Parts: sequence; structure tokens; C-alpha cells
Amino acid sequence: MTAPDFLVIGHVVKDVSDGGWRPGGTVTYAATQAARLGLGVGVVTRASADVDLSAHLPGICVHRTLSGETTTFENRYEQGTREQHVWTRGSAIEAEDVPRECRGARIVLLGPVLGEVAPGLAKLFPGALVGFCAQGWLRDVRPDGLVVRRRWDASQSVHGAHVVVVSDEDLEDDEDALEQWRRETSIVVVTGGKGGARVYDEGRWRRIGAFPHEEVDPTGAGDVFATAFVIALDETKSVASAARFAAAAAGLSIEAEGTAKVATREEIERVLAEHPGVVLK
Repeated sequence: MTAPDFLVIGHVVKDVSDGGWRPGGTVTYAATQAARLGLGVGVVTRASADVDLSAHLPGICVHRTLSGETTTFENRYEQGTREQHVWTRGSAIEAEDVPRECRGARIVLLGPVLGEVAPGLAKLFPGALVGFCAQGWLRDVRPDGLVVRRRWDASQSVHGAHVVVVSDEDLEDDEDALEQWRRETSIVVVTGGKGGARVYDEGRWRRIGAFPHEEVDPTGAGDVFATAFVIALDETKSVASAARFAAAAAGLSIEAEGTAKVATREEIERVLAEHPGVVLK
């Protein structure tokens, strides 16, 4: 078996909503975005046997290690602020869960939702472009299931990663985490929804605005941004081009619920052509 072009590691999530649930988590949004960009995609996850991953991630090579539970979230949005509860939680993903053939992936995204992926797994992919979605390491769960923010554990290292992506909401004012990531990796991206994003590269911060879109469901937009960013960075070797491409992809993704509007390459290129003034400054 050949290595995938793009590999994402983390929990597939049940996102509870009225009338049932839909698949979520960084894995779901990242794998969908990479597939719609035409890449061969692999997923390493843990989930219970009752979740039909072939139905939820069609055409994607999924390596599932069985877990007693599948991580289950409930997301509620009020005035742009998200409140999350966790009702069940899957077990951690270990190095031995990553098949040998996946370790040759060209692009890797570590995408935990609740710290189930150790940052050290980046060392399994010395030849890859590795991205970290930091939100999963910045969450804790209270006894009543409410998700609360936790500060970055400075004893953890992002060595081995090239890009760290985090939202303003998850980061809050943790300047110590930003400083550590700036020391240990090449690029740090802080996304801010309608406020666009700021990008640290080559010793300075720059900003890019958000592309205009009608927001229906912002869930997963940060994961789409991270995925599109590392893919475009791999293809163009340009941080500015990657930021534009990622911002356009993230904007398109919020126009419908779930992964319904995760965009193709052609759709993203159309938005880029329509808004040439949205650039990294």
C-alpha cells in the first residue's frame, strides 16, 4: 500500500445536534477538505465499532483502532460564542496505531480534539510537512461535561512541526504558548473568524482579512483553514499564497452545516479571483 498524500490523526467525533448527530472533529473536516482538493487522504483515528467510518468518510483510507467509546460533543452557539459539552470520550491514539505505510505521507496534520494525540507523534514523520491544530491541547472537561480552556503545557514540545494553527478563542491571552511555538516551529497562525487571521513567519506578524461569506455554521472552519494552509504551502512554498488559499477555503466552509460546503479547488480559486484585495499584509 502506498503512503497517502495527506494524513490526519485524531478522533472522529459525533457532533450532537437536534435529531441526532453528524461526524465532526478535525479529522472529519481536514480529511474532507484534502479529498476535495484532489489529494489521496489517510486517517488514523480511534472510534467505537458502531460508527460507520466508510459512510462518513467515503473514498478515504481510514485506519481505525477500536475504542470503547467515540468522542461525542455538543456545540451551542450564542452571539458568536461557542459552548461545548463532551458526553463520551475515546481513548488516546498511540504511535503503534499509525500504520507503517502512513508514515511516508507527504503532509501530516495532528488534529486532536481533547489531547488524544501526543505532540511527540510528529517525530514519526521526519520527511513530511507537519501541521499542528493546537485547539485539542488547549481544552479540558469539567465533571458536568462542559469544555473549558486549559493553558498550553510548556513541558510539551512542537518540535517536528512546521506549522501551528490555533484560534483566538482557544488561545485567549496565552502569550507564553505563542512564544514557545515561535521558537520551536517555522510558522504560527492565529485565526480569528470574521477578523481574519494573523501569521507569524520569518520573525514578524502579518495579517489577512476574511473573505466575505454568509455564516451558517462556523464549526470546523479552523480545521479547514489549517488543512488548506498546509496543502497550499506544500504546493506553492509561499506563506502568503497559503494564507489566501486557506482563508478562502475557510470562508466557503461556513456557508452550510457540517462538511456540506467544504470547497473544491475550483471553488476556492473562483473566490480568490473575485477578491484579489484580500492578501497577507
